[in-house]
Amino acid sequence: MANLRRGEIEAIIDGRPHTLCLTLGALAELEATFGAGDLAALGDRFSSGRLSARDLIRIVGAGLRGAGEPVSDDEVAAMRADGGAVGFADIAARLLTVTFAGSGTPEAGAGPTPGRKAAR
Repeated sequence: MANLRRGEIEAIIDGRPHTLCLTLGALAELEATFGAGDLAALGDRFSSGRLSARDLIRIVGAGLRGAGEPVSDDEVAAMRADGGAVGFADIAARLLTVTFAGSGTPEAGAGPTPGRKAAR
C-alpha cells in the first residue's frame, strides 16, 4: 500500500496495483533526462502543464524504478493504464503533486503543482 508521507502513490497499470515514488535517485534521473540543473528547474518544467507522451513514460518509469521495480522506459511505453494516455497523465500528475507539494492527498485528475513551495 502506498504511503503518501513517503511520497508514494498507487496506480493500476496493466491491470494490477503498482507503487510509484520519486526518490532522490529518481529525481536525479529526471533532472538528467530533462536537462534540468536543479529541482526548481525540474519543477518549472513540469508545472508548465505541457507534457509529451515521452515525458509521461519517463516520469512513470522513474516513479516505478524509485519504488523498486526494475523496469525500462521501453517497458513502460508498452504498459496500459485505465483511460489510456489520460490515465498515464493522471498517474504522473498525482506522482508530481505528492512529490513536490507534500503529503496531502493527491486527488485523481489534480494537476501537478511542482513549482509550489512547501510550508515550513
